[in-house]
Amino acid sequence: MDSPTGAHPFVIDPTGRDIYQEAEHIRALGPATRVELPDGVQAWAVSGQPLLRRLLTDARVSKDPYQHWSAWIKGEISPDWPLFTWVAVRNMFTAYGPDHRRLRGLVSSAFTVRRTAALRPRIEAIAQDLLDELSDTPDGTPVDLRERYAYPLPIRVICELFGVDDEATRQEVRRCVDAFFHTGKASEETADAYPRLQEILRNLIADKRGNPGDDLSSALIAVRDGDSRLSEDELVDTLVLFLSAGHETTVNLLDSAIFAMLTHPDQLALVRDGRATWDDVIEETLRSQAPLANLPLRFAVEDIDLGDGLTLRAGDAILACYGAAGRDPDVHGQEADQFDVTRAAKEHLAFGYGVHHCLGAPLARLEASIALPALFDRHPALTLAADPEELAPLQSFISNGHRTLPALLTP
Repeated sequence: MDSPTGAHPFVIDPTGRDIYQEAEHIRALGPATRVELPDGVQAWAVSGQPLLRRLLTDARVSKDPYQHWSAWIKGEISPDWPLFTWVAVRNMFTAYGPDHRRLRGLVSSAFTVRRTAALRPRIEAIAQDLLDELSDTPDGTPVDLRERYAYPLPIRVICELFGVDDEATRQEVRRCVDAFFHTGKASEETADAYPRLQEILRNLIADKRGNPGDDLSSALIAVRDGDSRLSEDELVDTLVLFLSAGHETTVNLLDSAIFAMLTHPDQLALVRDGRATWDDVIEETLRSQAPLANLPLRFAVEDIDLGDGLTLRAGDAILACYGAAGRDPDVHGQEADQFDVTRAAKEHLAFGYGVHHCLGAPLARLEASIALPALFDRHPALTLAADPEELAPLQSFISNGHRTLPALLTP
C-alpha cells in the first residue's frame, strides 16, 4: 500500500471503546488512510463521505476476497481471524459482478417490497406485546430497553420472516450472531460461531424442504430447487446474512434513537409538537450513530488513483467507515457530531450505497417507525436510569450500540 508519509498504519481498537474518537483520528489522517485490523491485517480506512460514496459505486472495487484480496489468495488469512466470517461467506454480501447480480436478483425475487410492507401489522403486534411485558415492571425499577425492547423486536421479526419458530434455535442464532459482531471477544469463540450457524441453518433448510411454509426460507429454497441457480452453500450463507445483518443493524438503530431522545429532550419535544417527525429521528440517528460503524471489507480490483498522492493497489483491502462518513464535517459542517432532527440534509451511508445497498433497509426503517413512537407514546415519562457517559459501548468496532440501556418507565 502506498502512503504519502510512510507512517505506520493507525491501529484499530477491536473492542470499540470509543468508536467516534477513533473515527476523528482516522478522518484527521485524510479521506483514506492505512489502518491495522485485528491480528495485524492491513486495510485502507475510507472515512470521507464523498470518497466512500465514489468507491461504493466503482466497478474496480470488489467484495470477493477469493478473486481480489491478495492476502486471502496467498493464504495469509487464518480461519481464526476474528473477521474471517465477514469475508469467507458465499452470498451476495461478498459477491462481485455477474455473481452479485445473479444472487441479488434471486434474493430480491423473494424479499420484495410488498412482503416487507405486509409485515406492518405483525411488527405493531410484537411492539405492543413487548410494551405490555414492560408495563409489568414495578415503579422505580430500571429496565434494560436494549435487552427488553430494542433487541427482541427485530429478532422476532426476522425469525418469523424466515420461519425460525423454535425459541431455542432463536437463542442459538443470537449467540452466533453476537460473536460475529463483537470483535472484542476471544477469536476461538468467533471462529466456532460461523460453522455452528451454518449447521443450524442446514437443519432449518432440511426441515423447510419437508414442511415448506409462507416464509422467506421456503421462498429461497424454492428458488434454489426450482432452477438450480442458487447453490446449497449460497443458500445457507444467504440465510446467514439475513439472520445476522437482518436484525443487528435494527437493534442498534433502536438503541441509539431511544438514547438520543432520552438525552436530547428538546429534540423529543420537537417530535411531540409536530415540528419534526419520527422519520427525522430515524435518519438523523442513522447519520450520527451508524448502526455499523465500520464494515469489512472491500478490495481493489486494479490500481485506483484517489488523488493527493494516494493509490489503492490491486489486491488492497478497504474498510468502509460509515460512522465517520456520517459525521464528515465537509458534508455536514463543523456541528456534524451533534444530533439535530431539524438538520436539513441528513445524508448518510448507513445502509451502504450502490449495488450493495442493503436490501433490508426498508424493513429496518419500518420497524423503527413503528417501535419508536409506540414506546414513547406508551411511556411519555420515560427517562434514562444512568449517567449517559457511563453506558458501556458494545465490544466491537463494527457494531455501534450500548451493552445496556437502562431506563425508568415512570418517574
